[in-house]
Parts: sequence; structure tokens; C-alpha cells
Amino acid sequence: MPLPPPTLLITGGAGFIGSHVVRLFVTKYPGYRIVNLDALTYAGNLENLRDVEKAPNYFFEKINILEPDALQRIFEYYKPDGVIHLAAESHVDRSILSPLDFVYTNVIGTVNLLQAARHSWKDKMEGKRFYHISTDEVYGALGETGFFTETTRYDPHSPYSASKAASDHFVRAYHDTYGLPVVISNCSNNYGPNHFPEKLIPLFINNIITRKPLPVYGDGLYTRDWLFVKDHATAIDRVYHSGKNGETYNIGGFNEWKNIDLVKLLCKLVDEKRGNAPGTSEPLITFVKDRPGHDRRYAIDATKIHKELGWSPSVTFEEGLSLTIDWYLQNTEWLQHVTSGAYLRYYEEQYRDRG
Repeated sequence: MPLPPPTLLITGGAGFIGSHVVRLFVTKYPGYRIVNLDALTYAGNLENLRDVEKAPNYFFEKINILEPDALQRIFEYYKPDGVIHLAAESHVDRSILSPLDFVYTNVIGTVNLLQAARHSWKDKMEGKRFYHISTDEVYGALGETGFFTETTRYDPHSPYSASKAASDHFVRAYHDTYGLPVVISNCSNNYGPNHFPEKLIPLFINNIITRKPLPVYGDGLYTRDWLFVKDHATAIDRVYHSGKNGETYNIGGFNEWKNIDLVKLLCKLVDEKRGNAPGTSEPLITFVKDRPGHDRRYAIDATKIHKELGWSPSVTFEEGLSLTIDWYLQNTEWLQHVTSGAYLRYYEEQYRDRG
């Protein structure tokens, strides 16, 4: 008798990174059953997946990971072989305003998933995998030199990064205590199509298009390592299938930019693509009061995933940024929907009988 197709739960699959991961797995692995679990909060948008929503191997369940009984039902019904856990509150500014939301979703939600997987797989852990997606922000901040490695000491500075650090610790604890087969990856800042416009790159693209101020924190010299989201999705694919249980993999773009330089580059590229005179959008740059606990510099050393799993970014930053700007310029209706709340009507129409 042939084995049943592998079943994979992807949490947060309607979000920015999650939707790219779902699309990759649905299209690359037609023999898998891909189950997207998403609570459809403000940043979860099923319009991100319209191109694959009718695929025979794709399933959607409107589930909040804070509901353990609902998770148990999902595990009992689908009997998944693996979990890729992306569902999270991820915006630092929001975590400063409402830290408890981040504790509930990122810590308790993760433990709920670990518990569900542990009970579902207790009789047979072999062939199973719980893959937790985390962030480089758990490591804190760097000085002018150096890089985060997989052995860098945790030193979170915001409620967001503290909640992700706690969830990482719980994932490792479930591996060490219960033998749960886990892997973790910590990634640098992502950018690309379908990014909700509260993060720097989509926010500034949208504000340039709509001629709104471009708010730059402090002196603008904060430095980040940027990773094209489709490259992150291929890295996740590689870690899920080839990573070693109990290991951590740092995923970065080898691509550091100071915020002010990035904003000026965005202004230049958008102006060029829209036929504006050079320098049209730079006057929109506005320096604003710095946020509390702002880490000065992040930089990822992704040597381990490159050497052990053969992954490296496929595009340069300039190439990825150009593709990203093109997507936003060609999808102004999507931008209008996610900034107006109109996309919620799509959920109600498509899934009014679910949940």
C-alpha cells in the first residue's frame, strides 16, 4: 500500500513571509498536502494567495494558535508530519505599545503548537519535524563590526525580540526535554512583494507613491541586513528538508544598509520608475524622535546554512528592491485594500462559513 502524502502545517501562511512559503511548497511539492493555519489578523491577507487557493493540495483553516482545543482538532484531523511555524506578532513599534499581545501570540501560541505536536507525535517522532522561524533581533545589537552567529548570546532589547527569544527557548526545551524533532532559523529583515505597509520598505514605497512624509528614526544611521523574501522561502525549504534536528541556522542577505541610505535609494528608484525628475521624493524625508530600545546594527553571518545546506541569496539587493518596487507600482489596488481594511470583505465572502 502506498504511503499517504506528507502533510505540512504552515502557521501564519496568509502573512508576508508565510504566503511566499505556502506558495513555494504548494507549487514545488504537488504531492504534499499544505495546510495554511492563520487567524487572519490585520497583517494576514488571503489575497496574497489567490493564485494558489484553488490548488488541489492546498487547504486553509482559520485558526488562532492561542486556542489549544482548535489546534488539537486540526492535528487530529490532518495528522501532520511537519509544522513550519511563522505565525507571530512582528512589528517592534506595536510591541512597545502593546507588549502583552506579543507575549500571548509569540510565547503562549508557540507553546500551544509545541504541545499539540508533542501529543500528536508521541507514539512516533521519526519522520516528523517542528520548524520554528525566528529573528536576528533576539541577539540584540552589534557595534560597528562583527556578525551574529548561531552561538551569539541572546540579548533582546524590545518586547518583540524578548517574546521571540522566549519562544526560541521553549522550542529548544521541547527538543531537550521531550525529544521533539525541531529546527530553528533566525533571519534578518525581509523585504519583497505582499509586505504589509507598516515596515520600512513597503511603508516608504507607499508614502513616496502617495506623497506622504518618510519618517526616519533618529539620525538615520541604524543599520540592517536585508533579505529578499523569496530567498528566505527557499532557505526555509532547505532547512525544513535538510536541516539537522536540534540545530539553528542563521539566514541573512549578506547585505547591510543604513536606513538613511536605503530611503534615499528608494526615493531614487521610485522616481526613476515613475518618470519623476531626479530628487523629487527626497524632500519627503523627515527625521522623527527615536523609538525606545532601538538596536543600532544587525548583521547576520549565514556561513553555516551556506556550507551545510548549500543555500545563498539568488538576487542582489538592488535587483530585489527593483522587483519589489515594480510589484507595488503594479499592485496599487492591493495597497489600497490593505491600508483601507477593504480586504476584510474578501475574507467574509470567501470563508463566511469557516472558523
